[in-house]
Amino acid sequence: MPKGYWIARVDVRDLERYKDYVATAKPAFERFGANFLARGGNFNELEGTARARNVVIEFPSLQAAVDCYNSPEYQAAAKIRQEVADAEMVVVEGV
Repeated sequence: MPKGYWIARVDVRDLERYKDYVATAKPAFERFGANFLARGGNFNELEGTARARNVVIEFPSLQAAVDCYNSPEYQAAAKIRQEVADAEMVVVEGV
């Protein structure tokens, strides 16, 4: 079964409150087997408009990735993130 991946591009407006998002999201990530492959760090803007933070999270399956996002645990965290950051997020199936 192919793995699933969250790809997120984020501009954080409030770094202190963003820490609340990270802490609140942690139980969902643990529950659904998330493995962080990239979390911030250096990057090179090649095309288009970049955001300051880029995140890639691997899940055991596409369904696990979608279920994590839709879980009550993550939705509580998402509300915080949406208040303190601008983001684009997609879920993709691995090869």
